Amino acid sequence: MIDEQSTGNKTIVVAGATGHLGNLITHYLLARHTHVKALVRKDTSIARTEALRRAGATVIALDYQNVITLTEACKNADCVVSALSGLRDVIVNMQSNLLKAAVGAGVPRFIPSDYCVDFTKLPDGSNRNLDLRREFSMILNSAPIQSTSILNGMFMDLLKDEAPVVLSGPAKVIYWGDVEQPMDFTTLKNTAQFTAEAALDGDTPRFLRIAGQVASINDIRIAASEAKGKEFKTFRIGGLGMLQFMIKAMRTIMPARNEVFPPWQGMQYLHNMLSGLPKLNPLDNDRYPDIKWTKIREVLA
Repeated sequence: MIDEQSTGNKTIVVAGATGHLGNLITHYLLARHTHVKALVRKDTSIARTEALRRAGATVIALDYQNVITLTEACKNADCVVSALSGLRDVIVNMQSNLLKAAVGAGVPRFIPSDYCVDFTKLPDGSNRNLDLRREFSMILNSAPIQSTSILNGMFMDLLKDEAPVVLSGPAKVIYWGDVEQPMDFTTLKNTAQFTAEAALDGDTPRFLRIAGQVASINDIRIAASEAKGKEFKTFRIGGLGMLQFMIKAMRTIMPARNEVFPPWQGMQYLHNMLSGLPKLNPLDNDRYPDIKWTKIREVLA
C-alpha cells in the first residue's frame, strides 16, 4: 500500500497522455493528488488536451525529436511513464529520446510502453510489435536508471469486438491449438490503475506481471455464455501451424507495413498466447490490494 499523503508530493511525467491508456494513467494519478506533467506532441489539437488541463494535469506540447526540451520537461520528476504507441519510429526511436531526457534530467525511474505478454520468452520474428519492445528493452537495460515494465497479457477489452475470438452471432469461440491453454487478460482500466500505482511506488522490480483473469478458450466460452445468456460453443479451426500459415498469407496479401495493428498483427499476438510461451509467471496482482480486477464475463456483458 502506498501512503496517500506522500503521493501528493510526487511528480510523474506521462508521455502519450492523449492516447486511451495514457489518458487513463493520467487520471488515476490525478485521483491520487499527484502532480502530472502530460507530454503531448506539439501538433496535438487543443480539443484533445483541454480535458487533461481541466482535470489538473500540466500539459506540455513538445517535439519528441528535441532531447533538450524533453529533458527540461522531465526535470524534478519522480518517474517517467511512457504510454506511446507506434512502430519503430516511436517504440525505439522516440522512446530512446525520452529515455535520454529522463536520464539527463536525473529522473530515478522509467516505465516503458510495453503493456503486453512476456516478450522476453518469444523468439525473434514471432511478433513484429513485440520485437520492437524487446529491442528497446535492451537499450533500457543498459541505461543508468531504474526501470519497470508492466506486463498485462492481452487487453481484455479487445475480446468485445476487435479480437476475432468471441463471435456473438453464431455463439462460438474460435481458436487454434489447445482449448485449455491458459492465457492472461487485463482490462485497459486495470492496467492503467496498476501502472499509476507502480509509478508512485519507489521500489519496483524490472518486471511486474498482472492478469485480471487467467483464462483458456474454454473459460472464455463459459464467460461468454454467462454474459450473453445463451450457450456458446468452441470451434477449433486447426493447429498453431495452420494459424502461422494464415499469418504469412495475410502479410503477403496485406503487408500494411505502416499500420500499428493490421489484422495479421492481432493474429501474431493470438498465436503467441495460444502457444503458451509468453505466459506471465509469477503474477503481481496482490502488490496493490485496492485494485478490483475486472473479469471477462463483466467485459463481454
